[in-house]
Amino acid sequence: MIRIVLAEDQQMLLGALGTLLGLKEDMEVVGKAENGEEAVELVRTLNPDVCMMDIEMPSKTGLDAAEELADHPCKIIILTTFARSGYFQRARKAGVSGYLLKDSPSEELANSIRTIMSGRKVYAPELIDIAYSTPNPLTDREKEVMKLIADGQTTKEISAGLYLTNGTVRNYISSILDKLEVPNRIAAVTLCREEGWLD
Repeated sequence: MIRIVLAEDQQMLLGALGTLLGLKEDMEVVGKAENGEEAVELVRTLNPDVCMMDIEMPSKTGLDAAEELADHPCKIIILTTFARSGYFQRARKAGVSGYLLKDSPSEELANSIRTIMSGRKVYAPELIDIAYSTPNPLTDREKEVMKLIADGQTTKEISAGLYLTNGTVRNYISSILDKLEVPNRIAAVTLCREEGWLD
């Protein structure tokens, strides 16, 4: 019997998933969590075989929880609506066993769990395409500046750290915002994180 913990902040989906997987003869849903923090606690308490969780949940995201559970033998499966390269790269770094999209048919979901239990990894095919199809448009120097922006540094701090004038740094920032087609630094940092361009 494959023992499963589900983590999903949308009550209806959590209930539906639990019912669908509970109907499988070889599967049993042993716990349900509504956020990443609860998921970590349930996995550590119940020691399930699999924890299937959403990414965007309150108090702790699915990716934060997956990173925290990297030392646990439980196999982590991310089930999300977000086919984003940065999320996928981060999930792979955290050692998740599966990354599936919510619009997968339930039979496919159950088969993916069985495949993962046999020791293989399962990633939605759309993610493989995305992971290799969105190149980072920034130059090496712009990437350097972008990482410092993401670290919360001011223009002045960046110019001091990179031995550039304030004006030059401002030009780099302006070029970054243009290339990423975003209105400000916060949006630039968000986009780069989602695409996995800050690693």
